[in-house]
Formats: sequence, structure tokens, C-alpha cells
Amino acid sequence: MPEETSDAQPEGEQPRSIRLTDPRALRAYAHPLRMTLVGLLRSSGPFTATRAAELTGESVASCSYHLRILAKYGLVEEATGGRGREKPWRATARYTEWPECSEDAAVSTAADALSAAIAERYFERVTRAMENRHRLSKEWREAEQFGDSLLHLTPEELAGIGAGIDELLRPYEERASDASLRPEGARPVIVLRIAYLDQETPESGKE
Repeated sequence: MPEETSDAQPEGEQPRSIRLTDPRALRAYAHPLRMTLVGLLRSSGPFTATRAAELTGESVASCSYHLRILAKYGLVEEATGGRGREKPWRATARYTEWPECSEDAAVSTAADALSAAIAERYFERVTRAMENRHRLSKEWREAEQFGDSLLHLTPEELAGIGAGIDELLRPYEERASDASLRPEGARPVIVLRIAYLDQETPESGKE
């Protein structure tokens, strides 16, 4: 299933993921600033609307409004302490999931639009990372991964690869919320998982 991931620093026990199935929630989350706010809360929260404005360059009023919209759909919630615009907010989960497909046309359309918005956001961030690679040490430049593979798979095999990647990455997830588990030199790393049926490459070897 589609899944947007981000590091998290939860306040207390936090669910691993939140699943969006309401088309209104899917459309609401597709807003660029709202995706940014949730990502920041997962990596740097809890924080107030004032701090959100400092981090995003948006106004406090705008951040406060969008945080309330996110809270309406369960993506963020009020944390303890503060009041008004100085009340802190926290993400409700470390990951966001939504349906790959749905018999409900409204859900399917909204889910596809969210996936497209997330993909655009991913590649904007990848582009910035490439532009700033010259600032990295030799070790990090050599460790980073950029490439692709063309495979011939069945749907079951592709799903199995996804499950295998999940299993491979799972042991590192707890480091997001517990700094004591991070070895010296560990830094935040985004791992993108995008696998799609290539409808542009001609198929061969079939009668």
C-alpha cells in the first residue's frame, strides 16, 4: 500500500501508522504545506504554530489553520502544555498509509491524486539533495543510492519484494524515536520505495 514515511520523535507511545480512507482526508492531506507540517512534526515535534511558521516561512495564522485541518482528519493532535496559538502539536503516527485502489471512485481518485502529490514532493526533495551533495563527506556521497532496475515480475513477486524491503528496514525504525539507539555518525536518511508497472517499455519474448 502507498506509504509516506518520516522520522518521528513521539511524545509517549505512538501508533506506527495512520490509514486514510475518507476522500476528504485524502484531499486535505495532499496540500503541500500540510504534508510539510506533518513531516516536520514527525522529525522535530512537538511544536507550536509559531515554531511551524519559523520552520516553513509561512504565517502563524496559516500554520495554525492547516494544523487544525490536519487535526480534523486525525493526522496531528494537541500535545500537552500551552494554549491558543502557543499550544504544541504532535503527529499522531510515524507513517501515513492510503489505499492502492478502491471500488469507491471518489476514494480511488483522491488516493491517486495524493500519490501524485507525494511523488512530486519526493522528487523535489531528491533534486535539492542532489544540488547539495557537494556539501557531503566522501563517505556519505559514496553511500548514497541513485539508480533503478528493470525487472520482469508477477504481481505476487512485486508484493513480495515490498514485504522483504519492509522487513529489512523495520529494525532501524525505533531509532527515529529513541536517539540512544542511534550509533555514532547516524544521520536522517530518506529511503524511497517506488515500484510501478512500466507501460512504456515494449514487451518481448511472447507469442
